[in-house]
Amino acid sequence: MSLPSPSVSTPPELEPVAPPPAEPSAAHRAVDLVLRVVGGVVAVVAAAVTAVLELILSMLRVGGVLIGVSVLVTVLANVALGWFAPRVVGRRWALALPAVVWFALMVVAAGGTSEGDVLIAANNWVGLVMIFAGSVTFAVMGFRTIMNPRGPESRQLRL
Repeated sequence: MSLPSPSVSTPPELEPVAPPPAEPSAAHRAVDLVLRVVGGVVAVVAAAVTAVLELILSMLRVGGVLIGVSVLVTVLANVALGWFAPRVVGRRWALALPAVVWFALMVVAAGGTSEGDVLIAANNWVGLVMIFAGSVTFAVMGFRTIMNPRGPESRQLRL
């Protein structure tokens, strides 16, 4: 037979209470907004730069044969952009910033000029696979961002 032991829990009046979080100052909010806007601009510029790099690499040949290195670069760069943009802007919709810029540049590159010049020819399998892989990468990143119940809003850094 065992004897009942006394309760060892702390009475509610002695438990430590965390102070409520301090409201950020106006200067702090302004700096936060500026950093978010700058982050969005960096994501857009990075999308444009990587798209141009991928277009250049799509014509890369070794021994006269097209190699698909631009497809790998496209997937890796778009995953990085898809991760970066929502984190720095702090909103899920920010994934659209680099995605729209990247896709618009690919459409312009695939379309011809009035003289018939194109950056991605119809017989360039690497360019076509690159556009497909990059679009699917942004679609998957968007799906993951939307389905994540705790978006980038919940992971903001506190200063």
